[in-house]
Formats: sequence, structure tokens, C-alpha cells
Amino acid sequence: MLGITLGIYYATPWIRWDRGPNLPDQAVLIDLAGRRFFFFWIEIWPHEFYFVAWLLIMAGVGLFLFTSVLGRVWCGYACPQTIWTDLFILIERAIEGDRNKRVRLWNAPMSVRKLRVRTAKWTAWLAISVCTGGAWVFYFADAPTLFIALVTFSAHPIAYASVGILTATTFVLGGFMREQVCIYMCPWPRIQAAMMDENSITVAYRPWRGEPRGKHRKAKGSENLGDCIDCEACVNVCPMGIDIRNGHQLECISCALCIDACDDVMNRIGKPRGLVDYLSLNDERLKATSSSLGSLAKQVLRPRVLLYSAIWSGIGVALVVALFTRPDIEFSVAAVRNPINVLLSDNSIRNSYVFRIRNRQNESRSFRISLSSTEDFDLMVAGSSESVATINADETAQVRIHVTTDPGSPAARRDNTSLRFWVEDALSGERAAADSVFRGRP
Repeated sequence: MLGITLGIYYATPWIRWDRGPNLPDQAVLIDLAGRRFFFFWIEIWPHEFYFVAWLLIMAGVGLFLFTSVLGRVWCGYACPQTIWTDLFILIERAIEGDRNKRVRLWNAPMSVRKLRVRTAKWTAWLAISVCTGGAWVFYFADAPTLFIALVTFSAHPIAYASVGILTATTFVLGGFMREQVCIYMCPWPRIQAAMMDENSITVAYRPWRGEPRGKHRKAKGSENLGDCIDCEACVNVCPMGIDIRNGHQLECISCALCIDACDDVMNRIGKPRGLVDYLSLNDERLKATSSSLGSLAKQVLRPRVLLYSAIWSGIGVALVVALFTRPDIEFSVAAVRNPINVLLSDNSIRNSYVFRIRNRQNESRSFRISLSSTEDFDLMVAGSSESVATINADETAQVRIHVTTDPGSPAARRDNTSLRFWVEDALSGERAAADSVFRGRP
């Protein structure tokens, strides 16, 4: 998980995607200047930000779903705080040695060697922090271009400020605060209890098998002891400093290090593995069975799990359908209200309308504008002798339209006459319609 998640984070801004001559060739890009979001072949415009909002809602429901089934599996395996903390600990272990060596180094007085080791560790942490902050800003601009600007000190000050802030937070939160962030800064430990019930699978201890615990296996009465030898290996490896044998606790992030430590001890003393294991909170009622998870249907097919799954799937399906059924041509019509209509010198009536046409293609396009109605109208694009508007690539333009009718027509004497405007892409032939009204002089 460490390699997969970090690989995705650092490599994604460098994935190239050909979008034509007028768009950035970056697969994933939050283009604040162009007010768009690119994700491979998907392009999200500002007015379509509801896609992002519903994706965030979907992520939240997904978190509820996974927590109700598997506890804090997100916290233990995929949370950015956990990922970078594990990475920093990996660097620390490589430079300072295993836990016992690190404890001895911590307790030792300051010396040249201690200063050298600490400096090497902090330098590696700082390098990772700089790469982390740098990778983040690459999501907001073309990565190769911004990288060259950063290293040649020609980038915008906001870029350096963003890298500096993210470098500092990564260095402090991942290197020094570590799991304290999970306890004191993250709200999820306080919420997770509402998502779980007695059938949720989480890291826990089997007291019915381990108790009463004791170290002296050859002493009198040792045959009455449980499998736990009270070695505290599970406590020593816990990054949160808790004793899993005391039951499920708020601080537990389900990293499962205690499972690995306990299984290693059980192997050495010839006892079955799984004294600390992934299990449900009602495991004691299932101790007579051979399965540590109980019935799969009972564990997974529960009302809350089915409800979260239905909501999560429904949002996902709706987003996919909405995304791939978006119209190729988008435009809106607004009637000019001041004045509502104009009486021309020949007594004909004219209404004006403002079209907002969005060209979502990566090249300039011409759009033919027409209307359909039960009455006779003349349509003209302001500033043009033809009913055609040319819009630059990836731009939204306002086009003023004049609609005129003869003074003797019914529409001229009627208060409202329904109109339907059509916009057609001259190249592809795609069409879109919008309704409005023509106001006469009754």
C-alpha cells in the first residue's frame, strides 16, 4: 500500500495526455487559470462542479461503508497521514537501526555520531517533504514547465509558498507528530463508533482464549492459564501506545502490527495463531465455531451495509450516466429586459436576446443560430450579416441576437409568443435547443 499510494501521488502529474494544440497535455490537472478540471479524457467546467461535489459525497459514503464492514481500515492502510508516517519510520529504521538501537540512540548523550545520524535522517525527511510539496503543486500547472521554473527560480511566489507550507507540514506531521495527529487532530476516531456495530470486523484480542494470562508456563497451575504469555509484544509495536488486550479503543487505527507481533510469539511457543486477529466484536459468541469471521452473510449483508452500498452505488451510477450524457453543445438564452422590445422605424417589433454559447472543443467552431415558431420571424446576429457565431476553442462567448416581426403579424400584437432557438455546430452537425418568448405590443 505504501508503494502503490505514493506511486500514484508522485507519478500522476507526470502522465501525459494529448488534448490538442490549445489545451495542456497533462492527464490530471486542476487548471485554476482556465477554471477547469482535467482527468484523462474527462473535462469538468466550473458550472459542472457538482460532479466534484458528488464525488466527495461518494467518497464519504464509501468511508462509512468500509468502516461499517472493516473498521478503521482506511486509517491503517490508506490515510495520507499513515502513509507518510510509515515512510518516515522506514527511513528512520534504515538510518538509525531497529527499535532497540533507536531507543539507545535517543537516550544517549549528544555526540558527533548522534548528530551525524540525526542530520542524515532529517535531511532524508526534508527531501521527502520537499518532493511531497512539489508533487502537490504539479497538480495545478503543467508539471514539466513548473518543475523547470521552480529549479531555475523563475516560478511565481505562490508556487514557492505552497511548496514551503506543504514541506513544513509534511516534515512536522509525518516526522514528529505522527500518530498524535490521529488522536488529537483527526475527527474520524470520534465518528467511527457510529459507523460500527458488533458485526464490524476490526483488530481485536480474544480474551476467551488468552485469559487468564501469565508468563510462567512451568509453574504450578499453569495449565489453567490462557494462551497469552503477557510478553507485551503487541503493546511494544503499537504506534498508538495502547494495549489491544484492554478492548477496542478510540486510538486504534487498525494497522494490525499487533497481529503480526502476536502471531510471531504464538509461532515460537507452539500456540495457534490468531490470539490477536481481525474479528468482529461478537467473536466471543462465535468461539465454538472454527471460523474467526463467522457467517459471511451475517458479517456483510447487514442493513446498514446494504444501505451504504445502495447509496454509494446509486451516486456512482448517476455520476457516470450524467457524465457521459452531457450535451456536446451548451448554451443559454436570456431575453434583454431593458427595453423589453423596440419599435423600429417601419413599425416592426424587435426583441433582443443574449446567448451564452460554450465551445467545449479544442478548436475554433462556428455555430448556426436559428429559431422555430408558429409565427414568422427574422433572426439576425448582432454585428454579422449571417446567423452564424464563431467561438474560440474552450471559451464561452456572449452573442446578441435580434428577432424581428412585421407590424401586421399576430406576434406583434400578442403579449407572448413562444420561441425555440436552435444552435448547430457547423462542423459536426450537433444541435441543441432552448425555449424563450417574444414580447409584442398588444
